[in-house]
Order: sequence, then structure tokens, then C-alpha cells
Amino acid sequence: MSGAASYHGGLSAEEQVARHYTDRGLIVAARRWRGQAGEIDLILRDGAVVVFVEVKQSRTHDAAVTHLTPRQFARIYRAAEEFIGHEPAGSLTEVRFDVALVDATGVIRVLADARPD
Repeated sequence: MSGAASYHGGLSAEEQVARHYTDRGLIVAARRWRGQAGEIDLILRDGAVVVFVEVKQSRTHDAAVTHLTPRQFARIYRAAEEFIGHEPAGSLTEVRFDVALVDATGVIRVLADARPD
């Protein structure tokens, strides 16, 4: 897949995932939020909980999950810390980290409360 096709495919996957969450009542707080530490694909609100979502797209869910590295998790955590620094409760804000996998057919699989292993 070319760089442009990959970029647009990623945008499409992020849009699908955003709809997946909003259909379940979450509110999109930010898309492709960029802080000093890096970018977070989606940030949503589930009541008082801030949900940080990394979107990974590939032919299969198994292939998509291999694209997420411990280094990326560390970057997401640092960026999330920066984001919640601006929340009213600051570091006491309840958060969750999800990984949303999108396969070639558009099927979404969410790994809620994902942790690097």
C-alpha cells in the first residue's frame, strides 16, 4: 500500500472506530491529538473516564496487533499524562487505554484496558 493510501486507510479506520465508540454512548474529545510526547489517535469520554485509543489497521486483527510495540505504549502513556494534566482532576482523572484493531473487511475488535506485554 502506498504512503497516501495507507494514510487515508488509517483515517478511515479511525473514523470507523470513532463511530463504534459513539454508537455506544461515548463522546469524542479529540482526534489525532498531538502533545509534546506524541499523538493519540482518539480520545473519548465515557462519563468521567477518559479513554485513550490507539487504532491499528491491517489485513487481519492478528496482523494489526503486531504493529503495536512497547515503545508506542510508552509514547501513548506520556502523551496521555500530558492530556490529563489539562483535565479538572489532573492526575486523579480516571483513564483507560484501548487498542482498536480494524481488519481488511472493516471489522473492529477492541482490546479494552490494553497493556503492553
